Amino acid sequence: MTDREQGGSSENRRKRLLFRAQRRGFKEVDLIFGAYAEANLAGLDEAGLDQFEALLTAPDQEVYAWLRGAEPVPADHDNAVFAGLKACCTQQNPRWTS
Repeated sequence: MTDREQGGSSENRRKRLLFRAQRRGFKEVDLIFGAYAEANLAGLDEAGLDQFEALLTAPDQEVYAWLRGAEPVPADHDNAVFAGLKACCTQQNPRWTS
């Protein structure tokens, strides 16, 4: 159910997702999800927000293994949002090392 169906706004949903992305509890994943969220949440449509939210519910250790390429990404999470998260890992001079 979307925030709009619950009486909220799309903007509130983005703020909530940004907060959750930065505070998952696994530092490396927090940094990756947080960087992706800051750069991309504003431009995601509802389907993209749904994909991002689904990734936020996946266990940290599993997501980290997928991002490192140590484990295959399950089909239900192998989407454009995950590709964007993975791209955050391979960028030159990521923002969290500055």
